[in-house]
Amino acid sequence: MVTPVPLLHSIRARYTLIATALSLILLMTIGLSLDLAIRYRVQDDHFFEAERVAARWSAALRNGALPNPIPTSAGVGLIQLIDVHGKVVDSSAEAANEPPVSMHRPPADDRLQKRTECSQDRCLILMANRVTPAADSPVVYAGTVEPSILATHRLEYLVAAVALLLVGSAAWTTWWAVGRTLRPVAVIRARMAEITVSDLSLRVPMPPGKDEIALLAQTANRTLARLEGAVEQQRQFASTASHELRTPITGLRTQLEEALLYPDDADLRGTVRGALAACDRLEAIVNDLLLMARLRAADPAPHESIELGALVGEEVAQAHGVPVDVYAPSEVWVRGSRIQLIRVVDNLLSNARRHADTCVEVSVESADGQAVVAVVDDGAGIAPADRRRVFERFTRLEEGRRRDSGGSGLGLAISLDIARAHRGTLRIEDSPRGARFVLRLPLLDHPVAS
Repeated sequence: MVTPVPLLHSIRARYTLIATALSLILLMTIGLSLDLAIRYRVQDDHFFEAERVAARWSAALRNGALPNPIPTSAGVGLIQLIDVHGKVVDSSAEAANEPPVSMHRPPADDRLQKRTECSQDRCLILMANRVTPAADSPVVYAGTVEPSILATHRLEYLVAAVALLLVGSAAWTTWWAVGRTLRPVAVIRARMAEITVSDLSLRVPMPPGKDEIALLAQTANRTLARLEGAVEQQRQFASTASHELRTPITGLRTQLEEALLYPDDADLRGTVRGALAACDRLEAIVNDLLLMARLRAADPAPHESIELGALVGEEVAQAHGVPVDVYAPSEVWVRGSRIQLIRVVDNLLSNARRHADTCVEVSVESADGQAVVAVVDDGAGIAPADRRRVFERFTRLEEGRRRDSGGSGLGLAISLDIARAHRGTLRIEDSPRGARFVLRLPLLDHPVAS
């Protein structure tokens, strides 16, 4: 069962809230700037026209008298000529019956000034133009009633409405887009919830495209495939290990039961020796299983610089039976676990001596940046069809069982795991006679003897 994600904790909700907040801040900033810009532009246009009209009639007054009423132009309807006593001397028809629009008189050194005069019912945008610097100079006032866009809050309401509409659109778009993007993730979660250890064959659906979610699904499927393979391998391993352990346990039990049932006829020493041999085989199998478990778990082992020629020579010196010839013309250094590499060499030598007719040859050389250890016997060899199978756990060919029935069948599998743990390879290559096992490990460029 898929556990639902709380709304406030979901990526979809968080992204929507973030997008909404950012768009709200952005649109508020833009709206405020737009409102101020429009107000400034409208007011500036009105002042400009009023200034032009006031300057025109001031110049006309300096050159003579003004007509009565004063003609209006460019939408500037309020024009008044006010003397030094604050009396309206002349005006336009629209301002004929109006009181003085302003009692402010610009000083002689700043004869042209902008004014905004407000009463209870309206505001006027005015330009005051002092005709001359003289003390008794009249003042020409030209202006207009403040337009509704400045006098009311309609512009702010409009900007706010548009901003809220855009914020809502941004929130809905983000909610829809993130939901659509995360839809494959929900499908993947649902499918992953259906997968159990008892059935690892299910795979998550692949969404179209090559984006991050598609790569996530691809990675999940690859992981499931590896997990399925590992579980299947574990099941096979458990089954095979149980079978391999059952054989010596059954033999041990049979010997002990016979000795118990027929004590007079039993060879006590022979029974004990047989039981000890079965215990030795059980111990070897268990030790090999533990070593493989540590290798598969990537359990780190202490590494050191190792000269392979000397290591092989030491192992050959301890060998008995079929003679072993070693060819190591020069020092070949690698870095790794001495104990594990000794185990590989010992496994390869034991396997070669078991299958050899007369001799075993071992060469230690370097080639293409790798240390190469080749172990060759002169026995019957291994068929190409079996060259991969011999590295599987508990695999023993008929020839090996005939020559030695006491092996665990884990030696080559362990050797392959050790080679891989050292970033190397272990393969069976073609040979004119017998089997040729070749171990390759990364060569150490600057060896330091431990």
